[in-house]
Amino acid sequence: MRPLVVIPARMAASRLPGKPLADIAGEPMIVRVMRRAEAARIGPVLVAAAEPEIVAAVEAAGGRAVLTDPALPSGSDRVRAALEAFDPGGRHDIIVNLQGDQPVIEPAAIASALTPFGASAPPDIATLGALIVEPREADDPNVVKAVVAFRTDTPGPGACGRALYFTRARAPSGEGPLVHHIGIYAYARGALERFVELPPSPLERRERLEQLRALEAGLSIDLVLVRDVPIAVDTPADLERARAAVLARSGDRP
Repeated sequence: MRPLVVIPARMAASRLPGKPLADIAGEPMIVRVMRRAEAARIGPVLVAAAEPEIVAAVEAAGGRAVLTDPALPSGSDRVRAALEAFDPGGRHDIIVNLQGDQPVIEPAAIASALTPFGASAPPDIATLGALIVEPREADDPNVVKAVVAFRTDTPGPGACGRALYFTRARAPSGEGPLVHHIGIYAYARGALERFVELPPSPLERRERLEQLRALEAGLSIDLVLVRDVPIAVDTPADLERARAAVLARSGDRP
């Protein structure tokens, strides 16, 4: 495998405008995310930026960034555009799409997204999840649930299975664990290229979940369980949580 980590970032977030450059303990958030990806040590790290100021911040920190069209409709499209600019020869065969709003994600979790590609029958796409431990999350529509066919009856961190569906509702029904989906994806390069060419699908529009487009088109998705759900910064309150987590972490470095 020759993985490449691509981090899409844009300033125009509706709930927290300018969040890629939000300060977290003296560094822009996008730089914090980049450092976590670098610490995973799985391959080069590239930021797919919608605005020049993001490129400037990344390059000032010694990272690599590609300026992409700000009109691109999604992070996946931005990842593909940056990939084509950075690697037109196709050297990198696994592309990890790491969200630019997860500044305290564990590097080991990022690396876990590659696990399914070492199997004898690798999927088109891999993603992450964690077991739901707080009962309130089971019925929270903001917590996306993954319905996964695990290879064990008692899955725990490191377990891998085939994702059958993603939903904002409680699923599956009955007794047993529920999985909180974490929006990190590793694509076989051809799967990424196919995915971004697909039109939005009916279930995707209904659930407002982009990954359902892949399932409806017949692309396979494997999910790997990790221990914890990383903080995703979508609101000012999330940003304060991330700042507190960084300050609490010993050494304040990946």
